[in-house]
Amino acid sequence: MPTKRDYYEVLGVDRNATDEKIKRAFRKLAFKYHPDHNHEDKAEEKFKEVNEAYEALSDPDKRAAYDRFGHGNGEGSSGQGFDGFGFGGFGDIFDAFFGRGATTATRQAAPRGADLHHRLTITLEEAAFGIEKEISILRTEYCSLCQGSGCQPNSQPSQCPNCNGNGQVRQVQQSIFGRFTNITICPQCHGEGKIITDPCPQCRGTGKEQRQRSIAVKIPAGVEDGSRIRLSGEGEPGVKGSPSGNLYLSLSVKRHQFFSRDGDDIHYELPISFTQAALGAEVEVPTLENSDKLKIPAGSQTGKVFRLKNKGISHLHGHGRGDQLVRLLVITPDALTREQRRLLEELAKTLDAAKKTK
Repeated sequence: MPTKRDYYEVLGVDRNATDEKIKRAFRKLAFKYHPDHNHEDKAEEKFKEVNEAYEALSDPDKRAAYDRFGHGNGEGSSGQGFDGFGFGGFGDIFDAFFGRGATTATRQAAPRGADLHHRLTITLEEAAFGIEKEISILRTEYCSLCQGSGCQPNSQPSQCPNCNGNGQVRQVQQSIFGRFTNITICPQCHGEGKIITDPCPQCRGTGKEQRQRSIAVKIPAGVEDGSRIRLSGEGEPGVKGSPSGNLYLSLSVKRHQFFSRDGDDIHYELPISFTQAALGAEVEVPTLENSDKLKIPAGSQTGKVFRLKNKGISHLHGHGRGDQLVRLLVITPDALTREQRRLLEELAKTLDAAKKTK
């Protein structure tokens, strides 16, 4: 087993130190090594060592026995050897001296109100160009009857009888260092200093009630599926006048019947007939706003892509828009009349003849 250090050395005092000097040394070291303040690996071990040394040297009988016999052989007034003092826990001395509850009780700042979340579904067109919508949410608000006081109208809270309106209670405790005043938050009024004796019948003294609210929301152009918008102060109200929480909107963009989105561009698949592809044509192409004309050159094949500039989604964090990409899909007829079939057969013969002459 490792040899124990001399108790006087642990506290950093000489063997003739007065009780007051020993007490001051202990206070300094106990605060330095207490695990609540010092998170080093050996802080707890050193704190125990300081506690043990102080308990031995602060008691006249134990100190006299230690001065005579040192570690292990002497016995204090309790009949214990110095290898293990029977204090209630290594944090007890610190708590009794400095007091986890011995400091002046402080009232914590009232918490901000809770945040709310709402999902809103919009169309691709609304996402592309932006829109202002009105949403309805259920949220907690200050009671409309008592205006948040929790009291019956025309009545006031009463002074708390437990703390006489101070919001704090004092208790005198006896410790090994003398008498200490312990100041804590009043458990009856929770630090308010007042209690409600005549509660509001509408909110039952809570000062709050739930209401359905309509809120106008401006959705910027260019948002995507899964985008989130924060509406500051539109969440639950705060406590004791503290700020309200926020309302977060999660946007869901509906799947479009014709268009698909790729960033700020949109894609559209345009079906055309065999003859339009072969001979060329000018067709109407739907866009997010209305429609646009597109010239298809003769001999166009399935898969050919045309770009319509600035017909896509508005850029969310800048000016301008994406494009619309139009992909051709040549449709083969599956039901022909006799005349149509005859004409196609004649066409096929001429095409075959043209191939042979090349």
